[in-house]
Amino acid sequence: MAHAARTMKRFYKEVSVEPLEDGCQILLDRRPVRTPARLPLRLPSLALADAVAEEWRSQGEEIDPRAMPLTGLANAAIDRVAPDPAAFARGLAAYGESDLLCYRAEGPEALIEREEQLWDPLLGWARSRFDIDFEITSGILHRPQPKRTIEQLARAVAAKDAFVLAALSPLVTISGSLVIALALVERAIDLETAWGAATIDEAWQAEKWGEDFEATARLEARRKEFTAAYRFVELLEERADA
Repeated sequence: MAHAARTMKRFYKEVSVEPLEDGCQILLDRRPVRTPARLPLRLPSLALADAVAEEWRSQGEEIDPRAMPLTGLANAAIDRVAPDPAAFARGLAAYGESDLLCYRAEGPEALIEREEQLWDPLLGWARSRFDIDFEITSGILHRPQPKRTIEQLARAVAAKDAFVLAALSPLVTISGSLVIALALVERAIDLETAWGAATIDEAWQAEKWGEDFEATARLEARRKEFTAAYRFVELLEERADA
């Protein structure tokens, strides 16, 4: 869901938030912001609108979209997800067919035990939450999941609105796990638990072979995107408290 990284000159001085009947909009010098598709950038919660406005305020002489992850997710929700949320949800639900948590290491024993410790409780949560079961395998060869499992996970994703789906997308794709993403969005786990479960292999490799600068930098970039998506969901949830 990353947005364009091209910078542009800052063209505004004042940033404000205007409440609407169906949410809020961001104003730049009293003019409404629009998405890349030229649709109104309307946000469903005041908390999210304030955070997006702060991203615009924080820009220097040039606007750098890479420093505006919440704005990027909001644009994606409006331009890419909202026109056909059902189709977008189907694409995310497909990750349930090859969820990271179902593919275990063949060795060494310490890594197998670590996966069991972090991944088994997440699968247990999903079993209870959605009344499903999983096929677990060792290695990388694909193993089909039960039909009911795929159907129930697809229903869970389809129940989310466009803004939640926009945030769910990087949570799923970065972690490689629909179960991790759903557990995080539904507050069954916290951010640190989710990230730890999603990066067992990277942590194991660093422990065994030492830290690689380029790999660490890539992982940190992924973590920033993952954290921003989670914060987006947190800000959305403040709709219920308004």
